[in-house]
Amino acid sequence: MSRSKSKKSSKDNEENSSAEIFAALQSLEKERGISVDFMLERIKKAIITACKNSYDNDNCIVNTDQAKGIFQVFLNKTVVDNVTVPGKEILLEKARTVDPTASVGETVAVPLNTRDFGRIAAMTARNIIRQGVREGERSRMLQEFESKHQELVSAVVDQVDPRTGAATLQIGHAEAVLPKSEQVPGEALHSGDHIKVYVVDVRETERGPRAIISRVHPDLVRRLFEEEVPEIYDGTVEIKAISREAGSRTKIAVTSHNPDVDAVGACIGAKSTRVNHVVDELGGEKIDIIEYSDDPCKFIASALSPANVLDVVPAEDGSRACRVSVPDSQLSLAIGNKGQNARLAARLTGWKIDIKPESGFYGENEPEK
Repeated sequence: MSRSKSKKSSKDNEENSSAEIFAALQSLEKERGISVDFMLERIKKAIITACKNSYDNDNCIVNTDQAKGIFQVFLNKTVVDNVTVPGKEILLEKARTVDPTASVGETVAVPLNTRDFGRIAAMTARNIIRQGVREGERSRMLQEFESKHQELVSAVVDQVDPRTGAATLQIGHAEAVLPKSEQVPGEALHSGDHIKVYVVDVRETERGPRAIISRVHPDLVRRLFEEEVPEIYDGTVEIKAISREAGSRTKIAVTSHNPDVDAVGACIGAKSTRVNHVVDELGGEKIDIIEYSDDPCKFIASALSPANVLDVVPAEDGSRACRVSVPDSQLSLAIGNKGQNARLAARLTGWKIDIKPESGFYGENEPEK
């Protein structure tokens, strides 16, 4: 074989090798979301380590150009008359095949074929690249989670642990676990289900970034209404407070910053379409939408909806406590099943609420025993 054909064959092999490398990196970027540039930096470090292990020389140059398909590795060697350290030195005669102007004492960049590194060097490179993949995935996951911090995200249920009930979710390219305690009571999740979750927090752990997600957090309801109600999204209507017992009932207090816009009506929507979309997402959870007021008495009266309140009397000592009277026939409605309505109203307003029937407190006139 002529020397020109040998050089052409070598060049073709290098081009094929470069094409394989870039194709693999592009596939990795597509499948795992790790950028080609990030992995090229990791590969450069891996090659330097491989050169050090194989040639005891980490003085190398790695040239890459994805657009031109260039991936070249050069090992810098010192030109000498007698080689004593083959990995770092090169004879003048051989040096001049690389650089015709080379002379003893100078350094020349000798092109390397990365396929010649040997088994140990290749293993070292693979391990470093794998580590780069893991770091890239961690970095990508952290960025992806942080961009969704305290936001509502769509997720797909991957699997549900039959023992703990925890659900593994796919959120974009990332994965997160929804514990049973953060799932809506009575809600059954199955593989393939599309659900929405609220990203409560993002933490960096030894095992990588971890998103704390929830289906029971009150702000899940807040974000759902922001999606459904343009007036909330643009700031015309403001959600002032939310109290929630997930899976059962939620109370939400809203106010309008435009006198021409009815805050409650905007949240309910024409034929209740807006609120019904939220209710459907929450699996039928009841939602009370009330008008917020700076007047505590009005706010508390509204918060006890659907009961009608006759009177609200704040405590004389100035504490955030009050007595509320309701028609006798609506006492149970005001208190709610197992005290739920009164409990949610207290959380919504931040006031301690004692409820009495119009005829007087139970036991108020009974003689002491």
